[in-house]
Amino acid sequence: MDTKTPSTTHLTDAQRIDWLRLIRSDNVGPRTFRSLIRHFGSAKVALQRLPDLARRGGATRPGRICSEEDARAELAAGKRLGVTLLAPDEAGYPPRLATLDDAPPLLGVRGAQDVLMRPVIAIVGSRNASGAGLKFSGTLARDLGEAGFVIASGLARGIDQAAHRASISSGTVAVLAGGHDRIYPPEHEDLLAQIIETGGAAISEMPLGHVPRARDFPRRNRLISGVAIGVVVVEAALRSGSLITARIAAEQGREVFAVPGSPLDPRAAGTNDLIKQGATLTTEAADVIDAVRPIMGRGIELREPDDDPLAYEPDAGDRARIISLLGPTPILLDDLIRMAGTSPAIARTVLLELELAGRLERHGGGLVSLI
Repeated sequence: MDTKTPSTTHLTDAQRIDWLRLIRSDNVGPRTFRSLIRHFGSAKVALQRLPDLARRGGATRPGRICSEEDARAELAAGKRLGVTLLAPDEAGYPPRLATLDDAPPLLGVRGAQDVLMRPVIAIVGSRNASGAGLKFSGTLARDLGEAGFVIASGLARGIDQAAHRASISSGTVAVLAGGHDRIYPPEHEDLLAQIIETGGAAISEMPLGHVPRARDFPRRNRLISGVAIGVVVVEAALRSGSLITARIAAEQGREVFAVPGSPLDPRAAGTNDLIKQGATLTTEAADVIDAVRPIMGRGIELREPDDDPLAYEPDAGDRARIISLLGPTPILLDDLIRMAGTSPAIARTVLLELELAGRLERHGGGLVSLI
């Protein structure tokens, strides 16, 4: 089974408040958070430097910095709901998720934390699923559960719901797009309560009170694949959130599995296409188990620290060249560095400043664009 060196990391109460303030401040995402901590050494110092960095990125007014009062209120409200905010190397934080560059600095965990430490397979698929798809999803989840795997999914209608219901007794994890108190869809609040009561768990990186928007679901999808060894797509149209999850899973180095379907059913078009692209054709749990067993034996590799993007000071020419090459169309970071004729460290510094100024959007696959 999965192995990992036990972590000794544990945030103090004061550090957890500072970490929460930093990640809840405007324009600070997981990658930016990690860069700030690496450069400044602590969230407390990073919070003090945010206004200056945003100004260097062209911000016309300072962004909102989460107050200590708001952070304490969120922690207290989470505690009342049974939510614990965990850092990547703390016990209970999903170990495979912790290896990602964009792992949430603080993950809200509700339910049995030990279920998150077991090997996980994600099952995703169409909300408007066929009867056959629902049946197969349930059978697959049940069989994988009996083989010792925890099932992760997004608590959505259709395939997700079937996978959760079939694996409640063996262990299942609901990955939420909104806050722990803003369940979507609302009719699955009872399902989530049943998951929590029977030894499962729910995770979210969003603050309490956050109502999920369309753009939050792709962000949620990276957590579904991030906690897992592999992702099984049961049914998916050619343009669907499930295919986004499969793409993200491949970028994360996860195994991708796809269930074949009739070429006459549009709900199978996406899964059939995944198989053409190299996903493992899956018709039973053994297909998944045989593929992931060697991976489980290797254990989990801890992520290597990234370069400090604030160790170098860009000059006006560097900033001007990089910004001139950016636009609303996403561009690869490697292409941007080559075209700008600058170093990766300088380019990352400028991008971080732009992000803190609210002018940069990061996409999957190393793509960035100006807002």
